[in-house]
Amino acid sequence: MKTFKQLMFTSFLLLAVIGLANAQKAKPWEVPAKYKTMKNPVKSDDASIAAGKALYNKNCASCHGKTGLGDGAKAKGLDTFPGDFSKGEFQTQVDADHFYKTKFGRDEMPKFDGKVDDESIWQIVNYMRTFKK
Repeated sequence: MKTFKQLMFTSFLLLAVIGLANAQKAKPWEVPAKYKTMKNPVKSDDASIAAGKALYNKNCASCHGKTGLGDGAKAKGLDTFPGDFSKGEFQTQVDADHFYKTKFGRDEMPKFDGKVDDESIWQIVNYMRTFKK
C-alpha cells in the first residue's frame, strides 16, 4: 500500500511539473501580412529612444522588466512568461511585429490601441531594440 501511495504521489507530481512547463510556453503569435510589411516611420535616434524608454517604463516594465528580461514585478502572476527582449527570438522579428503585438495585444498582453498613439508605440519599439545583447 505504501508503494502504491508513493507511485500515485510521484505521478501527480510529474503531471503537475508537465502542466507548469506547458503553461509557460507561449503559443505562436501570428502577425497579419498587412502589418508585417509596415516600416517603422520613427527614426531610431537618441530622442526617440529616450521617449520610448519613458513610455516603456510607464506601460511595459511592470511585466517585461526594466531591462526587458521578462522579470517585472507583475510577471510572477502571469500564466505565460512575458518574454526576454534581449534574445534573438525577439530581436530577429521585424519592428512591425512588435508594433502589432503592442498595439493589439492578446491574452494577458493588454492592447495599447487607443491608450498609446502609434508614434509612441514605434518609439517603444525603438527603445526595446536597445535590449539586444
